[in-house]
Amino acid sequence: MSSVDELFDIVDASDRVVGSGPRSEIHARGQLHRAVHLWLYDPNGRILLQRRSLSKDREPGKWTSSVSGHVNAGEAYDAAILREIPEEIGVPASSCRDFGRVGYFPACQETGQEFVWLYRAVHAGPFQPDPTEVAGLEWFPPDQLEAKMKNQPQEFSSCLLHLWQRRPK
Repeated sequence: MSSVDELFDIVDASDRVVGSGPRSEIHARGQLHRAVHLWLYDPNGRILLQRRSLSKDREPGKWTSSVSGHVNAGEAYDAAILREIPEEIGVPASSCRDFGRVGYFPACQETGQEFVWLYRAVHAGPFQPDPTEVAGLEWFPPDQLEAKMKNQPQEFSSCLLHLWQRRPK
């Protein structure tokens, strides 16, 4: 099944499943659906960001969360993030330390109409990113990332900027 044909749950404004449909239709219609994001930190506190593949249909080439992906139809948020970690960056989810949920974000334009559960973990690599998903990975000290987001917001996905600005402190 191609990524445009993946099936996602369609949800209402309260994140309750009301149906399902193919990715391409859900995105084209701007329907509410679900996603997961992970921020990986190294032992020194740097955050790993991925540069989205240039073949992505949305925000190609922009920096985004360490791992991000859709929740498939019938899948739980926690199951989705455990699936996405090895798919995107090539490490088993079980190798991530201090893994946990950070926050839940309602669907909005900046998230691409996705309800998002954000997770956090520690992992120093090495990683084997899937080149169809990820153009590159880079570690950023949080203060330098903050400055880069302020001075060059066009370099980042709208969802990452939204999550970063609203992250629990």
